[in-house]
Amino acid sequence: MPIRHRRRAGAATAALLTASLVLGACSGDGDGPAPEAAPSTAPTQQVTKGEQVAPETWPLTGLPVKGGRSAAARHPVMVLKMDNTSSSAPQRGLGSADLVVEELVEGGLTRLAAFFYSDIPGTVGPVRSMRASDIGIVSPVDAAVVTSGAAPITIRRIQEAGIRFFGEGAKGFFRDSSRSAPYNLMTDLAETATLVKRAATRPDDYLPWGDAADLPKGKPGRDLQARFSYGHTTTWTFENGRYRNVNTYAAADDQFLADSVLVLRVRVGDAGYKDPAGNPVPETFLEGRGQALLLHGGRAITGTWTKAGLNAPIELRNRFGTLRVPAGNTWIELVPEATGSVTVG
Repeated sequence: MPIRHRRRAGAATAALLTASLVLGACSGDGDGPAPEAAPSTAPTQQVTKGEQVAPETWPLTGLPVKGGRSAAARHPVMVLKMDNTSSSAPQRGLGSADLVVEELVEGGLTRLAAFFYSDIPGTVGPVRSMRASDIGIVSPVDAAVVTSGAAPITIRRIQEAGIRFFGEGAKGFFRDSSRSAPYNLMTDLAETATLVKRAATRPDDYLPWGDAADLPKGKPGRDLQARFSYGHTTTWTFENGRYRNVNTYAAADDQFLADSVLVLRVRVGDAGYKDPAGNPVPETFLEGRGQALLLHGGRAITGTWTKAGLNAPIELRNRFGTLRVPAGNTWIELVPEATGSVTVG
């Protein structure tokens, strides 16, 4: 599905301009090599389990590890399933996340999978339930999931995939009396993370990390609207060198400011059951291939993504070869390819 571009609203005399931008390689699309720049200083080598690079880098950001610390933390990657509706406000913990994935759930709403590794905060939440979609999201880094639970069919599939998860009743979980149920389940993630021992090796890189100087020129990309359904669109704007989620539910002092926003167009099917309100539960298939869009530094670069299986890493390419995400904090939008849409301004 094409990406629609629009000119950001400015002077009253400025005309709105909308043009189609097809994700993928096309001649003259502005995704040529970047202007000649100084050699990259950030690591661009993808790291596999057991390998080390100099300097050591965090697997969820690609950023160098400082202060003599090791990139293999004392805990596995912790993924918090967080509500993403107005009932969740204020969300807590997103400002400490390394990476966030937004996925479609029932009712046309979305839910967040917030990844924590380099920094484990205290209180996070509200904590909500898992989906089968999470198998492809968390498996590449062998993450442990923090969740309020799941439907029996989902729990069975999560267990069959060998994914560890922790829910209410486990260490760290509590109910916040200032919130309404079921949006009042929180956890002290620092306590919950002690329930699992540290991984023996550094997790794989979640994305192919690189340097902004090596990005193709791309197109202007200061604003993004990622529409998951008629009921939900996530909006981003580029401010002070980073992307801000305009319609976030996060607390004002605890927001996730993204260095990059990565949009992956994905297939969505029926998970095979309904929620208590009778809504069919969708399942996002994060494997195979699809169109990709990377926003960084106020510009947008088109390409494709591939993922050989649920456990496999995400690979990105454009017509010049491997497309690397500049090291930093990244928000990934899993937008349905058939029913969603993406508009860039």
